[in-house]
Amino acid sequence: MAELFSISGIFTLGMLVLLQAVLGFDNLLYISIESKRVEEDKQAMVRKFGIGLAIVLRIALLFVVVNLIKLLEDPFLEIHNGYVDMAVSGHSLIVLFGGAFILWTALKEIYHLLAEPDLEHDGNEAKSSVGKAVTLIVVMNLVFSFDSILSAMALTKNLWIMSVAIIISGIMMMVLADSVAEFLKKNRMYEVLGLFILFIVGVMLVSEGGHLAHVVLFSHEVHAMSKSTFYFVLATLIVVDIVQGRYQKRLLARQDKFRKDVAA
Repeated sequence: MAELFSISGIFTLGMLVLLQAVLGFDNLLYISIESKRVEEDKQAMVRKFGIGLAIVLRIALLFVVVNLIKLLEDPFLEIHNGYVDMAVSGHSLIVLFGGAFILWTALKEIYHLLAEPDLEHDGNEAKSSVGKAVTLIVVMNLVFSFDSILSAMALTKNLWIMSVAIIISGIMMMVLADSVAEFLKKNRMYEVLGLFILFIVGVMLVSEGGHLAHVVLFSHEVHAMSKSTFYFVLATLIVVDIVQGRYQKRLLARQDKFRKDVAA
């Protein structure tokens, strides 16, 4: 506990909070997208309750990981044949499951945007239950937090520092979750960008899980997508979206001007 209030402890705490904030961006996107499935008057409550419950479970997960890290990293299932080789561990299974679920969620939402563009406005959109939405938010929050906990353990072994960092980052997520959800609601075009960011996150997690499981498909080893590659793709998506949005506004302005000139 004393280490928490030392200069080195405060510095480490700041680094952990920053790490949690960076890694929590995609988590906020998922929370915003999932919470919109419930009735509008319950969405803010779902976000706050889901994040609050996830904070408690994150701290419990932290103690579990610290004490069972060896068991989570040791393979419990090995497959070796002429087509696939892998050694599945608890860690790799969690990451693979999380990545696959995020890929499925992103693709499903993209399909709904393309196949049913007016569904949201006809009053017949099926709403999810509060319990289901909270459960999914908590589960995915734990999946997202698994790697961040392992990264935190590389910086410090002090449970107090890691626990305080989790609480601070959770409070930050509570504060920002409503703002992110409101921004996406007012700027629907950025919802597509958010979904594709989630899709890339899913690809990154699946590749990381395959790497952790030492998957070899047809003599080709699966490598994890590097964080630098992920952030480069993320930056590229954002820049393309901004440029395309501004270019579209210019085209619409030109079309509007042309109509006025013709009418005159």
